[in-house]
Amino acid sequence: MVQGRNVLWYNKPAANWNEALPIGNGFIGGMVFGGAARERVQLNESTIWAGGPNSNIDTEASTALAEVRALLDQKKYIEAQTLANKKLGPKGNSGMPYQLAGDLYLDFPGHEMATNYRRDLNIETALSTVTYDLNGVHFKREYFTSFTHNVLMVRISADRPGMISGKISTKSPLSTGIAVNGNDLVLSGRGSDHENQKGQIRFNVITRVKNIGGTQTIDTAGITLSKADTAVVYVGMGTNFISYNDISGNPMEKAKSLLDIAVKQKFTALLAKHQQFYQQYYNRVTLDLGNSPMAVKPTDTRIENFADGKDTQLAELYFQFGRYLLICSSQPGSQPANLQGLWNGELKGPWDSKYTVNINTEMNYWPSEVTQLSELGTPLFNMISDLSITGKDAAKQMYGARGWMIHHNTDIWRTTGIVDGAFWGLWPMGSSWLTQHLWEHYLYTGDKAFLKNIIPS
Repeated sequence: MVQGRNVLWYNKPAANWNEALPIGNGFIGGMVFGGAARERVQLNESTIWAGGPNSNIDTEASTALAEVRALLDQKKYIEAQTLANKKLGPKGNSGMPYQLAGDLYLDFPGHEMATNYRRDLNIETALSTVTYDLNGVHFKREYFTSFTHNVLMVRISADRPGMISGKISTKSPLSTGIAVNGNDLVLSGRGSDHENQKGQIRFNVITRVKNIGGTQTIDTAGITLSKADTAVVYVGMGTNFISYNDISGNPMEKAKSLLDIAVKQKFTALLAKHQQFYQQYYNRVTLDLGNSPMAVKPTDTRIENFADGKDTQLAELYFQFGRYLLICSSQPGSQPANLQGLWNGELKGPWDSKYTVNINTEMNYWPSEVTQLSELGTPLFNMISDLSITGKDAAKQMYGARGWMIHHNTDIWRTTGIVDGAFWGLWPMGSSWLTQHLWEHYLYTGDKAFLKNIIPS
């Protein structure tokens, strides 16, 4: 096996969000920056969105649509476009943005002078690792988001006892407060107000640390470790989201119950279960494009030199990285993979990091059937089912039509109205585009029960 065949690795920390390494389990995610003296793990929970349950259907659109159609019949295309731009735009809002939960920080004063640094992501084991040396001590950090227990895990260790001293803290631009509850550091937050919609998502991020050796103290500034041998960080996240029209959940109860179950098990046990779960998907497909001497180089160096044509194995890694991202951002019961999968470090990411269903959402799921990940289409199918309900009003009120429809964009609230103006958004074919995935799933699986369930009798 070529060294690094299934590994992305770098010899320096991430300089920005795009260079950080993604970990996720469909429900929660992290972006590992890998700083030695100050580690940042940017946190996501897939149901933290701005706004709340709403509809952006234009109930007065039918009159303007009739005028636009009449102009099109007369081949007055410029006049039709001008009228559409004037009268057929977003009603109230253009959808809500997907938002970050916040950041987990691991601060280790004095580690700025680390040497022999390495940051990697093993996409065969779904584990990210940071290692470095300092003053004759070898430090190691391991990160994963448990598929089986839905917590984010970090293990901090060294090859000599008593070397772990530092502070663990959480921050968020959406924070409404930080408190201490026993041994837990509790961050509370609320999704943003956005385009006439009040932020209604409430969430909690709870951090708990188990250390071997040394001491631990906690206050609202963070959890401080002194001279520990090893420390394991458990992070649980929960929101009040139940469904697109139900936000009656208890975020604190969700997050705490996940943590309480996870902390009963050791890091190694949780990691083994996590990897066993992950590999049931990942190991279904292998691709061998030959060995490459460049495989021992850092991934950024390999990308820079790929045009030289001597690193076909990088294309193999890229193929499997795509499968890794889908496995980590779309699981049965989760939200579908959005414009950035599961990962977003902003309050309002590119294109709101929503679901653009005129191609981008579909592109996320192109690998699902052809690379033996059929089950991972379930979140998309569930969203289509939701849209077939919310889209009935759009079809009836805007177009006077039976059935259901959606324009080119939606969000966690399953809105179906025009988004971003008529020039882009007056495109009523999203439902047809999306339902092709239902038929493709049947073609690949032969699942007649699935087909019977999705086709109205």
